Formats: sequence, C-alpha cells, structure tokens
Amino acid sequence: MPASDYILLVFAMGLVTYVPRWAPLFFLTSRRLPDRMIEWLDLIPAAILSALLLPALLLSAEPRQMSLLRPELLVAVPTFLFALKTKSLGSTVVVGMMLYWLAGRFI
Repeated sequence: MPASDYILLVFAMGLVTYVPRWAPLFFLTSRRLPDRMIEWLDLIPAAILSALLLPALLLSAEPRQMSLLRPELLVAVPTFLFALKTKSLGSTVVVGMMLYWLAGRFI
C-alpha cells in the first residue's frame, strides 16, 4: 500500500472519530435540553461503571459462571455501602483496598 493511502486512511479514521464527538456539541450547545434528558444523561457514568464492574465481580473463569462468594464481591458490598455513606472517593479507595487485603489473608 503506498504511503499516500496510509495518510488518507489515517485522515479518514480521524474524521470518523471526530465527527460523532463534534456533531452533538455543535448542534446542542445553543439549545436547552429538557430536564428529563439531563437527568438521563447524568445516569450514563454510573451505567458504564456498573457494566464494567459487575461482570468482574460476579463471574468467574471460563466458562463463565456466576459466583456470589467471590472475595471481590464480598469486599465490594461493604465498600459500596461505605461509599454511599461517606461519599468520599479517597477514603472509599483506602477502605476497599484494606478490605481486599484482609479478604486475601482470611478467605
């Protein structure tokens, strides 16, 4: 493949990546979104975090099997409750790491 094709390919990939990010900003910056949509958009980070964490906490090995007695899940529950009560990211990370360390020693 000639070098010009690579350059065209990189440019096209950049364009395909940039346009979906730019278009909503361009069309929505001057408009007021409905409150219901803003509330819905606020839920996206929590949904993404849940989608990333839950399979790692609930499923084990291949073939995937659900296990409720995994140390990661046993540690995640009190850590989550601590985070809900304190709403402090730093102390939640410290408590989660400490509980995970304790679980590794005793489970």
